[in-house]
Amino acid sequence: MKNTKIICTNCGKAFSVDRVYPRCDLCTEPLEVERVRTGTITDGDILRQTILERYADFFPFSEGERTLSLKEGFTPLIESSKLASELGVKSLHFKNESQNPTWSFKDRGTAAGVNHALSLGYERIGTVSSGNMAVSVAAYGARAKLKTVIFVSAHIPPEKLDPIAIYDPLLIRVDGDYGDLYFQSLAIGKDCGIYFINSDVPFRVEGSKTIAFEICEEMNFEPPDIVIVPTSAGGNLRGIIKGFEEFLSCGLIERVPRFVCAQASGCSPIYEAFLKDNEKVSRFQNPDTIAHAIENPFPPSGNEVLRKIKQNRGIFVALGDDEILRAQKRLAEEGIFAQPAGAVPLAALAKLREDRSIDEESTVACIVTGGGLKYTAAFERHNLETAKCRIEDLADFVGDRL
Repeated sequence: MKNTKIICTNCGKAFSVDRVYPRCDLCTEPLEVERVRTGTITDGDILRQTILERYADFFPFSEGERTLSLKEGFTPLIESSKLASELGVKSLHFKNESQNPTWSFKDRGTAAGVNHALSLGYERIGTVSSGNMAVSVAAYGARAKLKTVIFVSAHIPPEKLDPIAIYDPLLIRVDGDYGDLYFQSLAIGKDCGIYFINSDVPFRVEGSKTIAFEICEEMNFEPPDIVIVPTSAGGNLRGIIKGFEEFLSCGLIERVPRFVCAQASGCSPIYEAFLKDNEKVSRFQNPDTIAHAIENPFPPSGNEVLRKIKQNRGIFVALGDDEILRAQKRLAEEGIFAQPAGAVPLAALAKLREDRSIDEESTVACIVTGGGLKYTAAFERHNLETAKCRIEDLADFVGDRL
């Protein structure tokens, strides 16, 4: 590993880059890799590079420590002039993370985390997940030939289990509080020699920052005014913010966007803490939302997200299931099939334009975090129609309906 440190996001205490436990020994807040202040993008063809190679200056890996990849990243940034016009903003882009190997943004952080585990000689990895991260860690664990342990909630929808099990991890449905499971997994990891690549561990956050790097490249180093991120544990939003800040420090961009922390009303602990002007996030009681991928009642990076968004003059917002479902359908009409959580940013933009929290001259990027096939039960909430007719009547049937 390169000569760098891992720093507490709250008190600033420094730790070795070889550290695996992701919380500070003094204040228990999350850690992150020391910010890069000098670096540039590696020249080359993205068809032949990995994200860890293209942005090598921004990772603490030495050259031989970034070898495992499933070609994650380099996802499209899709502009929608139609929705920009409808919502009244200057331009609107969707960063479509469903194009990653396991169809969600999680693959970026998993790649970074697994390479860190391999560099330290770990033979076991694991995670705690409601679905997306479990699939990602299971896939990369299989690729790396590592023993992989996955903890999921006992109440996880059945359609989410088999896409994890196909990679043959040790998959355990755990009956108990999902928020507590995060911390228990870290203790088990220490005892059993398992590197848990959970939602906000430092190297998962490092992987997420490549979303920001790519947006900068795709927008010719003129970042959007607003970036909207569906937020659960908080690690992805932290990484995206860190990515823009590092490019600013290195002189690759001249400003950072404002960020929107978007949550589902049925599980919005960070938003609720903001409304109450609290400095710390409290556990959200009885979570219930169709956006299961962001249904974390006690986000481990919640306090840091509160701090960062406030420092950034950012925005907190929560969306109801009906708003999320409408946004999912609107995205589909633009050719992007997002899971409900991935549609949350578009729902947030619609709401924030209504109350004028975002002005009409804004350029906006929405992070579509995962694909719609991740949660097909959402189809039941849409009024979807099909038609049927006999083949001999087909020509007339079509003609009558055009």
